[in-house]
Amino acid sequence: MRAKSPRSGPYICGIDAGLDVVSGKWKGLILWELDTHSVRRFAELRRALSGVSEKMLTQHLREMEADGLVHRKVYAEVPPRVEYSLTEHGHTLNQALGPLGAWGIDRLRREGLEVTPAEIPQG
Repeated sequence: MRAKSPRSGPYICGIDAGLDVVSGKWKGLILWELDTHSVRRFAELRRALSGVSEKMLTQHLREMEADGLVHRKVYAEVPPRVEYSLTEHGHTLNQALGPLGAWGIDRLRREGLEVTPAEIPQG
């Protein structure tokens, strides 16, 4: 059974409900990172998301887990090992964000903004 989402509306439209789930600077990048690499440990995510604090990454991962987007697997080892991956629901959200990513790439090109290749997922 899925944990109840901490956000439950009321919403004006589907875009409002969708943006509520991906709001925050890092959630879209977490989705992209987990979609690209399938499974990531916390430290790997933190290194990949330059500038994210440990507190913010923890908060976003907890919210995304509560929303059914991210699966957190804890291994009974010493030291403990925790891995994060996207759920099927998370994969479908990442696919839904594809057109927004394409729009963003067009905007970057149109305005002549400079980015590194790692910041623009290909595909």
